[in-house]
Amino acid sequence: MLNSKQRAALRACANQIDTILQVGKGGIGDTLVKQIDDALVARELIKIKVLENCEYTAREVAEFLSGKTDSEPVQVIGNKVVLFRRNNKAPKYDKCLK
Repeated sequence: MLNSKQRAALRACANQIDTILQVGKGGIGDTLVKQIDDALVARELIKIKVLENCEYTAREVAEFLSGKTDSEPVQVIGNKVVLFRRNNKAPKYDKCLK
């Protein structure tokens, strides 16, 4: 579980990363969950865009995906969601978590 200082530091780090996945009218399927899981393993911190034609709000997407991928929702702002899951083998964002 992230505390508020860690979450704020991760939000600052997330400002510099690009959106890598989108959730659209197809919703959240097993393939998307697998892609997000793989991205969290590779990157730890990812940004997802929720398109306007999606049936879910960005907050609903963040809550659902964080539960499915065992990750932490860092930020939900507008139609963007930022998720974080620490990679113990090769941590990239330890500097943000101190």
